Amino acid sequence: MLILSRKVNEKIMIGDDISISIIEIKGDQIRIGVDAPRSVKVFRQEVLAEIKAANKAASESGSGLPALDIADAPFANRPERKKTSRIRSDV
Repeated sequence: MLILSRKVNEKIMIGDDISISIIEIKGDQIRIGVDAPRSVKVFRQEVLAEIKAANKAASESGSGLPALDIADAPFANRPERKKTSRIRSDV
């Protein structure tokens, strides 16, 4: 594990596109900001543990629901409507 010391308004870079900023320090609490691409999922550890537990419970419950096939969705094969320009007559 890498241990770093930072002060308020200092950053830690992870790779080229993820930065961790120290926003505020109050007593034993530190507020941090995470700047990362939308494709990178960022969770607090306890929230991620809850998500994993819920997903595991759902997969083991065997609820009997059929798998969703997006091709069976009511509008999946609907043709696109032509876009037409509308001219306002009250202008």
